Amino acid sequence: MEKTQVYLNDKAWARWTALLLLALAMFCSYIFMDVMSPIKNLVQSTLGWDNTAFGTMQGSETFLNVFIFFLIFAGIILDKIGVRYTALLSGVVMLIGATINWYAVTSYFAGSNLEVWFTDHLNYIPVFDQLGVSPFYEGMPASAKLSAIGFMIFGCGVEMAGITVSRGIVKWFKGREMALAMGSEMALARLGVATCMIFSPLFAYMGGTPKVSNAVAFGVVLLMIALIMFIVYFFMDRKLDSQTHAEEEKDDPFRISDLGQILTSSGFWLVALLCVLYYSAIFPFQKYAVNMLQCNLTFTEVDPESFWASDAETYIQYCVMLLAAGAAFVSNFMSSRGARAGLLTLAVVALVGYCWMGYMCQSAASIFAVFPLLAVGITPMLGKYVDHKGKAASMLVIGALLLILCHLTFAFVLPLFKGNPVGGVSVAYLTILVLGASFSLVPASLWPSVPKLVDAKIIGSAYALIFWIQNIGLWLFPLLIGKVLDKTNPEITEGLANGTISEAAASVSYDYTWPLVMLASLGVAALLIGLWLKVIDRKHHLGLEEPNIKPLVESAEMEVADQEL
Repeated sequence: MEKTQVYLNDKAWARWTALLLLALAMFCSYIFMDVMSPIKNLVQSTLGWDNTAFGTMQGSETFLNVFIFFLIFAGIILDKIGVRYTALLSGVVMLIGATINWYAVTSYFAGSNLEVWFTDHLNYIPVFDQLGVSPFYEGMPASAKLSAIGFMIFGCGVEMAGITVSRGIVKWFKGREMALAMGSEMALARLGVATCMIFSPLFAYMGGTPKVSNAVAFGVVLLMIALIMFIVYFFMDRKLDSQTHAEEEKDDPFRISDLGQILTSSGFWLVALLCVLYYSAIFPFQKYAVNMLQCNLTFTEVDPESFWASDAETYIQYCVMLLAAGAAFVSNFMSSRGARAGLLTLAVVALVGYCWMGYMCQSAASIFAVFPLLAVGITPMLGKYVDHKGKAASMLVIGALLLILCHLTFAFVLPLFKGNPVGGVSVAYLTILVLGASFSLVPASLWPSVPKLVDAKIIGSAYALIFWIQNIGLWLFPLLIGKVLDKTNPEITEGLANGTISEAAASVSYDYTWPLVMLASLGVAALLIGLWLKVIDRKHHLGLEEPNIKPLVESAEMEVADQEL
């Protein structure tokens, strides 16, 4: 009898190790993506950036992906050189961009000849200025310009890494626990957001003198670790290929010839618009959320000698957060009701403990760090529900409603609790957790719906175009939030100009009402599109409300019918 060959991806420890390497790399990249968000007030008070400069720099992450079409080129590169080489390339590109970003906010750049050059140049970019999409503007601080350039390069690398990791998971888990693997990778990546919120301020204020560069350096070190993860993965992937002697499975590449068929599909436009509207109300908000809490909540200074101001508290709080997220996530895969209930109880207790610690240390960043925790716990549950029960279009509508409710609560309810420390923090925690649930509802139902709305032959091209359109919103709205903040807070802008208000005081005094109303309006538009999708689904029987996995009885009946035919 011929012995069956066992490949590396047949071994559970090997494929889960490969997943862990890829997931940790994305975890590190997600931390750097928002490393300045929880210290926006420090950025403004020490670097002299206003809201427009901060928003322009944050939006620059997707600039090259949108206007130079690097997102499309990344897919082509992946097709040409494969997963392991593209993973290495993306790790190197991210690290280069992050290092430039770090140098821009250091004392080495301040006062240098390079700073003088950036002050005098890049104030006018032909074509882009005429179109109103320039990544720079006259009067933009030199450090913000160079930081934006670094962030652009990092953005190219992180987008390349994202599509590479997805392809790598397919390669190692095809025919096995692919859904679980993808959900686990997404959960760990989202924990990067919470990690950033907790540790970025810790490193920024380390050493007595607050420095933005310390926090950014923390992110750079993590990207070095991400590159090491990709290098180790490179050798595992090469070993697998040497065993299978098989080429990687290719997704359908992006083809210009597909554009006509895609752009004339009403289903494509509905999904693309829903995607850009929803994600534009979430990811840009993350970059301002901590500062919004600082401006709307009343915080009391913690005794610097107390436990609540110590580094030990931060580490313990982070461990409690990991316990809450891990217990909630693992509970989704327990077959025993008792084990599931026990893990959920542990998750709830840990979550309450984390929230109490966040209140005691009086940190806006710690408060917002609960954002991904509920999402980590319920995303697998929602995905399983869509697979077996359906109702994807209804979940899109519910997700949009929750999004609107949360942004309007931040805009009009949270400010009413200014001066009420317990009430304000309680409202903030509850709203942030609900926003996290919305963040799970929409992705869990949106992406599995695309194949039902777009011809299978052009699904790869459609996804590439949807991601490109999504990046337009991720470029535009951080910039718009910054501009709206400056325009709707003229007294602060004037006070900074004439010296009657300090940078530190100004950075925690902004009225965020109108930026939040703008984000809520995106949710309203997403809600209308979700309702439209339900109407079209009912009219044309697209199957959006049907489960992805048919019941066994129905599948057996279909099989009998096929045999009879």
